[in-house]
Amino acid sequence: QVQLVESGGGLVQAGGSLRLSCRIFGTIFSGDVMGWYRQPPGKERELIAQIFTGGHTNYQDSVKGRFTISRDDAKNMLYLQMNSLKPEDTAVYYCRLWSQSNYWGQGTQVTVSS
Repeated sequence: QVQLVESGGGLVQAGGSLRLSCRIFGTIFSGDVMGWYRQPPGKERELIAQIFTGGHTNYQDSVKGRFTISRDDAKNMLYLQMNSLKPEDTAVYYCRLWSQSNYWGQGTQVTVSS
């Protein structure tokens, strides 16, 4: 059984930074893909960043140049460094693991004040 637990969310002023972490309890396999989604208030959940084995990354245009996704498979960890935060980044952030099945974390709230 795989479980994902996010942490690091909170309240920050516009222009500030936060680092989200996702701890993965269970086995990570070679080739697993990891990613971060977010769901703003009243909107659909959206994919904002993915990272593949070997370090290749994809980003949604709205976060390119501000957010950085990274992974440490030895520690079963996924990270999202968020810089230059904007009020429109306010959302619940979820980590996801594409493995033998698909797994989601419970979400962590990020609120950016103007």
